[in-house]
Amino acid sequence: MPSFDIVSEIDMQEADNAVNQAAKEIKTRYDFKDSKSSIEREEDVITVISDDEYKMEQVMDVLKGKLVKRKIDPAVLDFSELEPASGALVRQKVTIRQGVDKELAKKIVKLIKNSKAKVQASIQGEQVRVTGKKRDDLQGVIALMKESKLEMPLQYINFRD
Repeated sequence: MPSFDIVSEIDMQEADNAVNQAAKEIKTRYDFKDSKSSIEREEDVITVISDDEYKMEQVMDVLKGKLVKRKIDPAVLDFSELEPASGALVRQKVTIRQGVDKELAKKIVKLIKNSKAKVQASIQGEQVRVTGKKRDDLQGVIALMKESKLEMPLQYINFRD
């Protein structure tokens, strides 16, 4: 029986490259001259430190631009609240979300069941497996997922006949 998996993964090496490029641009841009803005990545968390909220927004724009150039959807970023840091600076932690969490997986399964497609969807850890008798049904589910505009970017892998 044909099947495929719905996942949400990003290449962490590309994310690391985007963070490094953004940090390099911040150091060289004139509007960040005499600014204490910085970006660091540890595992799935990006820590951004800046002088004030306005500069923080500009740093985030630079980061998002670099992520887009590296073909990473900025929707994978989960922003925490701004918190004060030492020396009148502000800090914000940005988590890179990977995998399909339980709520999103349930929403995907519900969408597929409501579409009346002749397929079965099951949650398997951080992915959703979709199986059906016909390849066309599976391709219809992929089209449905692309139209549904969910909050996470999804990839469709392991398509098997």
